[in-house]
Amino acid sequence: MVSVLQNVAIDCADAYELARFWSRVTDRPLHPEDKPGAPETQVLLAEGPVLYFSQVPESKKTKNRIHLCLRPETSREQEVERLLGLGATLVTDHRNPDGSGWAVLADPNTSNYQF
Repeated sequence: MVSVLQNVAIDCADAYELARFWSRVTDRPLHPEDKPGAPETQVLLAEGPVLYFSQVPESKKTKNRIHLCLRPETSREQEVERLLGLGATLVTDHRNPDGSGWAVLADPNTSNYQF
């Protein structure tokens, strides 16, 4: 027997709004039953587990122990600019002129992710 990964759970202050952001990032739909104010919301990814957002009362206090690494279908620079336009914040820029490196961004809920 084995276990199968069902979802990646993300605690946040506003499940619906953060799921909407990640829906735009991934160009994937929210679960059809999810509505504004929902305490639990899912982004239905094309493959693999869903992104599951759970509204919790406590605020984030320490460093994230998990982050999402993204691979854009366009250039890294174009995708960083697109995500900044969606509301992400540039946290750390480790991009090099030769194309190596990565950028660390925070989503509107301050969960870090990197390219």
